[in-house]
Amino acid sequence: MPQNQDSERTAGGVSGKVVGKVKEMIGSATGQEQLAREGRLQEAQSDAELESRERDAHARQRDAQARLRQEQTETDLERQRLENEVAAQQRERRIEEERAQADQQAEEERRRREAAAESSRQAELSAAEQVEDQGAQDRVAATEEAERLEREAREHEQRAAQIETKEHS
Repeated sequence: MPQNQDSERTAGGVSGKVVGKVKEMIGSATGQEQLAREGRLQEAQSDAELESRERDAHARQRDAQARLRQEQTETDLERQRLENEVAAQQRERRIEEERAQADQQAEEERRRREAAAESSRQAELSAAEQVEDQGAQDRVAATEEAERLEREAREHEQRAAQIETKEHS
């Protein structure tokens, strides 16, 4: 029973291999060389198809593994980038905190110096006021002493004048 190979559609894969083996055995047993040859061909075609499927499966697996490695690499790079970014932000925050702390310390030192200067100025003013008060008191005392001495001198002059008047009289 000759058949046109182009129009015949053969099953592939494992079932095609089994069918090809059966055709080959029947063809060999019945002396139909065409059927035996067709069976061997179908079997070879099925083997080639199975091998092709395996290669395709391996290729897909290698592609999937390559994509996975690429994704892992990209993920690692992104993680490193983010870690670097976070570290940079932390450094910037630390620097800003240190700068703020230094500014605060400088401001506190300025205030302390201003307070010390004001305290010193107040002490000097107080001392000057005391000196001035003492000077005023000394002037008052000197004025009072001068007035007392003038009174005494006048009194002495009056007594002297009285004594002279008594001696001349």
